[in-house]
Amino acid sequence: MHPEEGVEKPHTESLVTVEEAPPASAEVSDYRPPDADQLGWRGRYHASVSFLVVLTFVALTLIFILFVTGHGKVADPDIWWHLHNADYLVHHHSLPNHDTYSFTVAGHPWMNHEWLADLPYYFAWRALGLSGIAAVTFAVLSLIFLGVLCLSYRECGNYKAAVLASAYAVFLGRVSFGPRAILFGYAYLVLLLIVLQAFRQKGHAPLWAIPLLFCLWVNTHGSWFIGMIIFSIIVAAGMVRLKWGLIESEPRTKPQRRNLLLAWGASVACLFVNPFGARLVFYPLDLAFRQTLNIEHVEEWVSVNFHDARGKFVIVLLIILLVGSLLRPRRWTLAELGVTLFALYSGLTYIRFLFLLGIAIAPILAKMLDFVPPYRRELDTPVINTFAILLMIAGMAYYWPRESQLQRSVDSQYPAQALSYLQAHPPSGPMVNYYAWGGYLNWKDPDLKVFIDSRADIFEYTGVLRDYLSLLEFENPEAILDKYKARYVLFPHHEPFTYLLEHDPKWKTVYSDQLSVLFERIGNDPTGEHSPH
Repeated sequence: MHPEEGVEKPHTESLVTVEEAPPASAEVSDYRPPDADQLGWRGRYHASVSFLVVLTFVALTLIFILFVTGHGKVADPDIWWHLHNADYLVHHHSLPNHDTYSFTVAGHPWMNHEWLADLPYYFAWRALGLSGIAAVTFAVLSLIFLGVLCLSYRECGNYKAAVLASAYAVFLGRVSFGPRAILFGYAYLVLLLIVLQAFRQKGHAPLWAIPLLFCLWVNTHGSWFIGMIIFSIIVAAGMVRLKWGLIESEPRTKPQRRNLLLAWGASVACLFVNPFGARLVFYPLDLAFRQTLNIEHVEEWVSVNFHDARGKFVIVLLIILLVGSLLRPRRWTLAELGVTLFALYSGLTYIRFLFLLGIAIAPILAKMLDFVPPYRRELDTPVINTFAILLMIAGMAYYWPRESQLQRSVDSQYPAQALSYLQAHPPSGPMVNYYAWGGYLNWKDPDLKVFIDSRADIFEYTGVLRDYLSLLEFENPEAILDKYKARYVLFPHHEPFTYLLEHDPKWKTVYSDQLSVLFERIGNDPTGEHSPH
C-alpha cells in the first residue's frame, strides 16, 4: 500500500503493558521497504539520508543543545568522588569499605553503592580528560532518548509524532543532564521497557536478558528499585482480567505468565550478585527512610515548582493528557495506568524523577500525536536532507565544548585558585568546606581531608550533615566549629555563613578570590596545638 492511499492506524497498547497487541508492521508505520529498483547504491543513499534520518538528527541536536547549555556540563559535585572511587578500585583492585576522604568520619564504614557507574567516567577521564567525561555523558543521554524514540515509534507507527513526544521527554529529563550515575539507570530502564514492549507486541522476547540487566543495574545505581517497581506492575497486570470503565486488562497466556514470573524471580535473585550482598539491595530503603536530611535539603529532591520552567512543562503535559483524553477517548490498560500514575507521582514529588516521567509518558504522547501527517517517502529531498544532516553534524562538532572551555566551567564553580593557595600554604588544622566542594577538594588533593562532601549518606549517619546544616542556619555555629576543632573555613562569597565570619572578630580572611574566601581562626585555638598568627 502506498502512503498517498492513506492508512488508518489502529490504537495499539502502551509500551508499559504486556497485553496482547499486533506486532508493528509496514501497514501501520511510516516505514516502507524499498522497491526492487531502489536497492542499488542510489536507493541505499536515499534511505541513509531520508527525512526520518533528518528527524533523528534533529532529536540528537536538541539533546546536544540542552547538554552544552546545561549547568556546568561536567561540573556535577558527585563526579569528583566517582573518579576518586574508580581510581582507588583500579589501583587497589578492591572497593573501599570505609571513609578515607574526610576528617569528620574517617574510618567509618562506607559502601560505594554506585561503583560500576564510576568506571566509564574514570576511563574516559584518563583517556580524554574532562572532554572524555562530557563525551560519555552525551553518549549515554543520546542512547537513552534514541531508545525512547524507538519505544514511541513502535507504539504509534508515526515517526514524526514519536520525535515530538521524545523531544518533550528530553526537556523533562534536562534536570539530570550531567555526568550522573543515574543516567545509566535510565538507560537500563529504557532497555527493560524495550524488551517488555517486544514481548507484548510479538508474544516473545529475550526475557532472559532482564535478570542480567538487573544484575548490572543494582551495581550501578539505586534506581534499579524503580525498575523493579515498574516491572512488578507490568507482571501483576498481566495476571488479572479487568474491565472497569476505560480501564481494562487481559491476562497473558499461561506460558507467557510463567515466563514473566521466572524472569521476575530471577531478577530478584540477581540483585544479590554484588560485592556488598543484602546491604546493597536494601540501600534504596535506607535512602528513603534513614536519609531524611539528604532528601529534605538536596535540591533535586524537592517537589515540582509549578512557577518555574520545569513546572510549566509538567502543566503542559497534564493539559495534553486531559485534552487528548477528552477529544480522543481511549481505553487504558491496567499496566499502562499503573506505570503512568507511578511515574507522574514520582516526577511531581521529586524533580530528579522528571526524567523518569519523560521516559514513561513519551509513548503515550506519541499515540496522542499520531494525527501528525505521516512520513511520505516520495516527497523526500535527498540533497536537502544531506545538507541538513551535514549542517547538524558540523554544528555539533563546532560547538562541542573544548577541554579549555570545560576547565573554565569547572574553575568557575570550584575553588581551583584557593586550592592552589592551600597546596602552597598547607592548613595547620581542620578545615570546614562548602558541601558541593568536598569531592573536588579531596580528588585534587587527597592529603586535604574535607569536612563534608556530596556523598551525604555517611555524613548523615554520623550527624555531620545535621551540624553542617546548622552552621548554614546560624544555629550555635561557634559550638559546632569548636566541636570539630575547625581552624579554617572555605566557603563561597555569596553564602550568609561567609558574611557571618567576615564580621566575626575571631576569624580573619587569609585568602580571597572572585569565587571563594578562606578564613582562619584567631584568638582561642580549638585544637590547643597552634598559636594564633
